[in-house]
Amino acid sequence: MPPLVCQNIAVRCRLLHPMAFLVAYSRKYKCFFLGVSLLKRILSFLTVISLIMLCGCSPPARHAMANAQSDERPTVIATIFAPYDFAREVAGDLADVSMLIPPAQEIHSYEPSPRDILKLQNADILIHVGGDSDAWLRRMDTTGPMFISLLDIAGHHEDHEDHEDHDGCDGQDSDPHVWTSPANAKLIVRKLAEALCAADPANAAAYTQNASEYISQLDALDDAFREVVQNSPGNTLVFGDRFPFRHFAEAYGLHYYAAFPGCSTETEPSAATVASLIGIVRDEKIPVVFHAELSNARMAATIADATGAKVMQLHAAHNISRDDFLAGVSYLDLMRQNVDALREGLR
Repeated sequence: MPPLVCQNIAVRCRLLHPMAFLVAYSRKYKCFFLGVSLLKRILSFLTVISLIMLCGCSPPARHAMANAQSDERPTVIATIFAPYDFAREVAGDLADVSMLIPPAQEIHSYEPSPRDILKLQNADILIHVGGDSDAWLRRMDTTGPMFISLLDIAGHHEDHEDHEDHDGCDGQDSDPHVWTSPANAKLIVRKLAEALCAADPANAAAYTQNASEYISQLDALDDAFREVVQNSPGNTLVFGDRFPFRHFAEAYGLHYYAAFPGCSTETEPSAATVASLIGIVRDEKIPVVFHAELSNARMAATIADATGAKVMQLHAAHNISRDDFLAGVSYLDLMRQNVDALREGLR
């Protein structure tokens, strides 16, 4: 048999079945070929294996479908961490609560995928920040889920006349981080409870009770922050970073200086900004230079090196690390850490 014919046999074998590489080898013609009897045995064997695989795979698929159909819990999606955590506290196991933006991801540059959009449109309740921070929502069909905007709930307050504004934002609503104030967090929790009661009336009593218990913990958190502020000699925060705490500072009467406003997308400060913050830390003997979560903290470290101050994190609960997410770290956990950090920063 010439080599060309032998190659043709190999081609025909590959066309007959993708496992055609299981062949006999002819040393005489330096090629592979299949005999008729061997081919029949191989195809019979593969047919049996295929049937076994089909039988083995089908039941789990049907079981998964049955589970999906039997889960009639309301679906709640929060775009960021803080409202996600509020929702799971209020809902418990009675709702399917998830967070859209993955842990540790930069939120300000997030753009949803088509799959994300489909997931959002199929939700019962969608909790988002509002304003320009999630402008991509305008591309969605908004007839599906019940929308809850955090800025609509807690974003409109009058500015205090004695507040020294150093963050560069035009108006308080420019800072979307409304949940950093425990008082605002309580407003959001109440609204979530109302939405869950409307979506799932059968479990309204449980949602109401969960919300009430959680609000009591937020009241205790608020008291802890007030105790620190009232009993500390300082009242000024310095941030070598974005400042996502304007609502928090307003709530407790704190002054602040920062490299960038919370609404800024800048990452590199000017030399004049760095020099100004160094001068403030020295002149006012500020003991701590803060940075936000998921930040490289380089600028805070530069200011601290020049002044002898300590570098610490104040967590805005906008997003968390993957390790913290897997460990089940909560908004209250992060805010209690902030109580200790604030005590150190206002010495």
